[in-house]
Amino acid sequence: MEPLFLTLLLALFVSSVTVSLFLVFYNHLSQNSYPNLPPGKLGLPYVGESFEFFSNGWKGHPEKFIFDRIAKYSSQVFKTNLLGEPAAVLCGAAGNKFLFSNENKLVVAWWPDSVNKIFPSSLQTSSKEEAKKMRKLLPLFMKPEALQRYIGIMDTVAQRHFASGWENKEQVLVFPLAKNYTFSLACRLFLSLDDPSHVARFSDPFQLLASGIISIPIDLPGTPFHRGIKASNFIRTELLAIIRQRNKDLAEGKASPAQDILSHMLLTCDENGKCMNELDIADKILGLLVGGHDTASGACTFIVKYLAELPHIYDEVYKEQMEIAKSKTPGELLNWGDIQKMKYSWNVACEVMRISPPLQGGFREALNDFIFNGFTIPKGWKLYWSANSTHKNPVYFPEPEKFDPARFEGNGPAPYTFVPFGGGPRMCPGKEYARLEILVFMHNLVKRFKFDKLIQDEKIVVNPLPIPEKGLPVRLHPHKA
Repeated sequence: MEPLFLTLLLALFVSSVTVSLFLVFYNHLSQNSYPNLPPGKLGLPYVGESFEFFSNGWKGHPEKFIFDRIAKYSSQVFKTNLLGEPAAVLCGAAGNKFLFSNENKLVVAWWPDSVNKIFPSSLQTSSKEEAKKMRKLLPLFMKPEALQRYIGIMDTVAQRHFASGWENKEQVLVFPLAKNYTFSLACRLFLSLDDPSHVARFSDPFQLLASGIISIPIDLPGTPFHRGIKASNFIRTELLAIIRQRNKDLAEGKASPAQDILSHMLLTCDENGKCMNELDIADKILGLLVGGHDTASGACTFIVKYLAELPHIYDEVYKEQMEIAKSKTPGELLNWGDIQKMKYSWNVACEVMRISPPLQGGFREALNDFIFNGFTIPKGWKLYWSANSTHKNPVYFPEPEKFDPARFEGNGPAPYTFVPFGGGPRMCPGKEYARLEILVFMHNLVKRFKFDKLIQDEKIVVNPLPIPEKGLPVRLHPHKA
């Protein structure tokens, strides 16, 4: 009986594998069966062109995947397969405008399943549903008039950051320091968390979490995805302790209802009078802390890179910032009026984000079949927009590799061409927050130091955000008092 049982078991296994492979190939072929699809290729089942998509970023040229196909197919839209999904890539200002203006009409935000696993909601809803709720909560705190009162706090955090991490040092690694600055700021403004040792407990797990978000979703010990899930669980546990203490402090009058986003979330109820539970708030704060520091730290790092490479740009930024510094009395913090005077500095920051966009692009999902540029986009297909398709396109930015802050003078770039924060209803709600933290960083940086790059041709890798491969080591030259 035993040999017969083993034979049957083997036959069952072979049959199941055969059926699975058939379904994979059938689904893959059916993706190509629609009439008039965009030009392009889907590659191998499941794998698609994902490796080439990511490897161009690892080599420091994420735009190559896009521009190679635009040239090959002579089209501003092409089909591919990314992250196991059939996808259409919409390029140029027209593609950006179409996606951004049809949000929740023809398309909706989409994230890979790995995101739902690293950010599991305590509610039985998807990441996209939770994101919609989050976007309703944030404007109260993220609009300019609300953020004005936090500029002094930002300046205080920046001064402390430069005193502990930069001053009295000959050399520093910029990228880890920039991450420390933006993360400390997010902890302070979102959670009123000011204790450096407490912030440090969060810091390392957050790096693991960020690496796991866009990784191969294999949940085995030792993989980035597994480490990301473990880090997410650890941070969520820490956040729950903070949330419970805040609830207690609010009840006893020891905390203010308006002191930060955490208090606001605890006290805000929906139209039915139902407030968010503690697990739900922990999930949302977790997402905010990731979004609130990752992209801005990249922008701050590349600002240092370009200021070190371009002395004439540095000199103009220094001149503008020192005029502001000299107008302050000893100990006086930056305010909204000072930020409004940093026009050239912000033009420089924008040009940095054009050349090295912190957000490379984003995914959407087609809600129904529709036509774009004469091509059919099937329901359920994923759509990808790329910042580089406009940022590095000479049609929109002549001599795109040239660093020129003057591009942002006057009315600035044409609509839908400069998209470091996305666009439409899903434009990053933290755009103004990012502007303030970047300008406060620039002010505190240039009034203290000039700096030189220690690795002149340091490679830039994109995984998924652009970062200098060695962390951007620089030599500091403090200004004489």
